Amino acid sequence: MNPRSIVSSAAVILWLVIATPGAAVQTQSTSRSCADVMESEVCTWVVMEGGAAVELGATIPIKLVEVVPADAEMVWPPAELGAVPLPAEAKTALGLDHLGINWEAHGHPPNTFLAPHFDFHFYNLTPDEVRSIDCADETKPARLPEQHVLPDIDVPGMGTLVGLCVPNMGMHAVQTIEASSSDLFEASMLIGYYRGEPAFFEPMVSQASLLAKQDFALSMPTVPALPAGVLYPSEFRAEYDEAGGQYRMIFTGFQAR
Repeated sequence: MNPRSIVSSAAVILWLVIATPGAAVQTQSTSRSCADVMESEVCTWVVMEGGAAVELGATIPIKLVEVVPADAEMVWPPAELGAVPLPAEAKTALGLDHLGINWEAHGHPPNTFLAPHFDFHFYNLTPDEVRSIDCADETKPARLPEQHVLPDIDVPGMGTLVGLCVPNMGMHAVQTIEASSSDLFEASMLIGYYRGEPAFFEPMVSQASLLAKQDFALSMPTVPALPAGVLYPSEFRAEYDEAGGQYRMIFTGFQAR
């Protein structure tokens, strides 16, 4: 389903005065972009300071987690629930473009990911570029993050997914330990590729974990050979806002690595 996207952007200026005589005034600005996803408003934001991005985030209403259909029909490639543009400042400072959200009602291989879950893809590709991914190019990157693999998965009736490549998404690098685990996962951080280059980072979270309404954090791997002008974060945490009825997914640490 491709829901109507309503994009808004607002900047909130926070003046931070350092209480030292003669010290310069520092400023932070926050820009937001929002879209409707299954009748819930999902927003992204970026916090800028001195021309650099210091925080990137997204708000995910718990209503969205609750209303997705448990008996959703399995289609190939998986249908995207919605795409939320990132603010223009995030595109300029980080080379990141949009958030794509998928609901995997039945999970998918490898076995650990068979739990119903959500994909939150933060792409450095445009929506048109993502839609053009057909997995015909089987080029894998020369280097992966440490303790990550791009597994080739055999799916009955579909053949082999080279590098766990999914059309309209890309290849999925998973933690080495997850590639052979049979225990159902709760949350994991994946790194996506296509044509041998990084395409996205993805917190993938089970529905059960989100419905627990608890804060959590995931390790961010160091991703080699990022495209020019693209920065990935080094830290990720998710905070549940009880009053707002939503998760705040927060990424920080955008240094060139």
